[in-house]
Amino acid sequence: MYVCICNGVTERQIREAATAGCTTVAELTMRTGAGANCGSCLDMAMDVLQAAQPAPREPLFPILTLSHAA
Repeated sequence: MYVCICNGVTERQIREAATAGCTTVAELTMRTGAGANCGSCLDMAMDVLQAAQPAPREPLFPILTLSHAA
């Protein structure tokens, strides 16, 4: 499905950008062009981007994260 008609950005491209590490709409606009023209797609683009964010992974060695807590 097209999310940004002006620049021809699809939902799939937004999901791929999220998988590649894109986390903000501003970064999404820079990577794909979504929202760069009229901006009417920004809400939908943000929803797709947030839904496509990879789940946070558990650290392999949780004890190492404790050193940053102090």
